[in-house]
Amino acid sequence: MTARPGGDLGLAFDPLVPRPVDRPTPVPLDPTPEDLVALDRAKVLAAPDDPADRPAWRAVLARWREDARRRHAHDDAAYRRPGAAWAARCHAVAQVWLWDELLHDAATGRFTPERFLADADRFGGLDAVVLWHAYPVIGLDERNQWDWYRDVPGLRGLVDDLRGAGLHVFVDYNPWDVGTRRGGPDAEELAALVADLGADGVFLDTLKKADPDLVARLEAARPGLVLEGESTLPVERVADHALSWAQLFADSPVPGVLRAHLYERRHMQHHVRRWHRDHAEELRSAWLNGVGVMVWEVVFGVWVGWSARDAATLRRVLAVQRVADDLLLDGDWTPLAGLPEGADAAGVHASAFAADGVTLWALASTAGQDVDVAAPGADRSRRVDLLGGADLAPGGTVPVPAGGVAAVLELAPGAAAPAWLPALLERARSGALAPDPDASFPHRLARRVVPAPPDVPRAPDAGPPPDAVVLPAGDWVLTVRYRARETGTYQGAPYVDEWKPLPPRLHDARTLQRDGHRAEPVAVASAEVTNAEYAAFLAATGYRPRTDHRFLAHGTRDAAGAWSPPPGQEDAPVVLVDLDDARAYAAWRGGRLPTEDEWQLAAAGRGWRRREPLVRNLTESEHTDGRTRFAMLKGGCAYRAQGSDWYLEGGPQAPEVTVKLLVPGMGLARSTAVGFRCAWDLPADPPVDPRSGLPGGRARP
Repeated sequence: MTARPGGDLGLAFDPLVPRPVDRPTPVPLDPTPEDLVALDRAKVLAAPDDPADRPAWRAVLARWREDARRRHAHDDAAYRRPGAAWAARCHAVAQVWLWDELLHDAATGRFTPERFLADADRFGGLDAVVLWHAYPVIGLDERNQWDWYRDVPGLRGLVDDLRGAGLHVFVDYNPWDVGTRRGGPDAEELAALVADLGADGVFLDTLKKADPDLVARLEAARPGLVLEGESTLPVERVADHALSWAQLFADSPVPGVLRAHLYERRHMQHHVRRWHRDHAEELRSAWLNGVGVMVWEVVFGVWVGWSARDAATLRRVLAVQRVADDLLLDGDWTPLAGLPEGADAAGVHASAFAADGVTLWALASTAGQDVDVAAPGADRSRRVDLLGGADLAPGGTVPVPAGGVAAVLELAPGAAAPAWLPALLERARSGALAPDPDASFPHRLARRVVPAPPDVPRAPDAGPPPDAVVLPAGDWVLTVRYRARETGTYQGAPYVDEWKPLPPRLHDARTLQRDGHRAEPVAVASAEVTNAEYAAFLAATGYRPRTDHRFLAHGTRDAAGAWSPPPGQEDAPVVLVDLDDARAYAAWRGGRLPTEDEWQLAAAGRGWRRREPLVRNLTESEHTDGRTRFAMLKGGCAYRAQGSDWYLEGGPQAPEVTVKLLVPGMGLARSTAVGFRCAWDLPADPPVDPRSGLPGGRARP
């Protein structure tokens, strides 16, 4: 079977090139007062190419910082809260989908934080995690963003386990969720959620900053809670947002300075370019600025994993940052500090962080090959290659990997060595901090899941009904339409190495051609399974799911446990069932679920119909790449969440439209807007009804 993209995108921009808004801001070396105000809007303050200009550049940066803090009457009270001090040392944060298969075991239906944390060792471990919960499944039905957290069994236990392992936990806030079930005001709902879960922070999805009233409400609900805004945090709001997400920041050829972190050194930023397969540039920027990195390997269900080289670079960075963060926060910071002759020409640059005769030299290379540069610092000082694990002799050199980082600790005569130095050197000598040259992308393939046969008996009248639509054996081809969401479709990242997907790259209509060969005929039910039919299945088999959360929650059970649908809804499509529930029913009927392609082909057949109310149909299309499970929904539904493009597609859909659903666990996949129908494999040469000339007299497709 093949899948081929189609359509001319007609791009008006180059998605592989950063937009002007994401580019670094030049720093005039003789600025006017207006020039200084303009620097408030920068993401990255661009560095000069000529080393001779750098002293003047550093002077302008210091002048801007002093001027901006005066103009905005900077108050650092939020950074002095005892409960929030951790944020300034939160160097590595991961975004993780709650149902990432490292964090959730689909087979056992339980959270596995120990597996997730063990995998993070390749990065050097994590300091915090954002538990991503609703997008991109929100809009599946009336559930709002708070429901997608509160309806998760054992979520507070997961938060406690992560915090017990030394991580801080963020929840995600989606301000664009305005069209699902309405509850209390967002500030009220979010404040209650963070208090109930014991969350340490809130990740502001799509928001650069939170409303001051929301900030105050959250602080009252959980003192010390920190907020992390997306993209460019306005300089005046650095005062009450302890962190920001440094998303899509393009740097200058010589690495520049992050404006928000320069303004307030305790303000932690997390670099991330989520669709990129090469993270060397943001790692260099984080290292030279003394800030953090966001690890996001599964972006809304799409695998964008880190290479061994980049994981090793982050491991090297974190090993030093975590022990030397007092220098990073309180030491005198010299961006683009002067290095010995030849380093600049070799593409190696440095920041120096110094206090009390101790200087950390953070070196980063923009070169495409390994280089050895003369060690920075005075010859009379003790100089130590922190990542190599050895003292450097006078005139010695330090190796800097291609595109990577190195670290030198300089101890002036008489300066005491930090207490952490022996342990770090021992770790370096063990090889644990060695660079890795393998920059290849670690591809993953999403493969179709072959479900185990359900353990249910067969009904006495098992088999397709007379009005089923029969698909004959042979070759077939069809066109699938879908919306280009960030989830992609079947394989691969949809926006490889793109900076910011924008229309027509994001949310536009796309097509796929799918083709294949069917060895035997297949019959597909002409309509969805009803509530009454599912009730008969339960009565006959006693079926109970492994996890019964939300299972058939729209009906009632009597004292003996027998389930009944809502009165008057006997002939409505059964809902609040998941793939396993649907598979069990289909097996009882002697069949299975139709694949997404069979569903679409049968929908063109005579006799095809949809029951009311209209619900999406599950299909036998479950896939996993080892990190994300997804399945394809067909047919659309009556429900549609209004007000945002970020919602899952709703409303009635033509048969050729496919919606990709990331499959949540613990029963959350059961939806009021999703049902199913059955399919049956037929013999290759079934008997022909003499009246119709069709196998078994069924409807002609």
